[in-house]
Amino acid sequence: MSDTESTLVIFAHPVLERARVGPGLLAAAQGAPDVEIRDLYELYPDFTIDVEAEQQALLRHSRIVLQFPFFWYSAPALLKEWLDLVLTHGFAYGETGLALKGKVIACAISTGGGRAAYQTKGHNRFSIAEFLRPFEQTGYLCNMRWAKPFVVHGAAVLNEDDLKRESGRYAEYLRGPL
Repeated sequence: MSDTESTLVIFAHPVLERARVGPGLLAAAQGAPDVEIRDLYELYPDFTIDVEAEQQALLRHSRIVLQFPFFWYSAPALLKEWLDLVLTHGFAYGETGLALKGKVIACAISTGGGRAAYQTKGHNRFSIAEFLRPFEQTGYLCNMRWAKPFVVHGAAVLNEDDLKRESGRYAEYLRGPL
């Protein structure tokens, strides 16, 4: 990764102490080169987001990864609040909002259900790509390039070896081209 290709991980997990996948993925991100992590629930437990600090963090990096557990087909509340407040008109989008133009955006998520549940004929009726479409569109509106998401399926049933393997896979994903 070149000096100009650094990654910002916007990490949002409201109950990390009870998580199975989140801690390992967070550790993998912390160990990856050229990665800055903004742990939203650690930084903003009262949901009072420092918009200027978050926008400055976005400006420092060429790649943005939104990392979160996939709750009720979306992101945790604080990540939604972050998107609403930080990606402002005139900064992230609009005629003069070109601060994020050309940057890469991706999601790194974990699901409780297995891969088969996220298919047209599966339990959840839609694919992960379909569920993540609002995030893809957010990137598009901000003139960013959408990258293939990182997905860990079946969080509830993974054993310790599986969890280690997924953490290693995430570290490789962060080191890769996105």
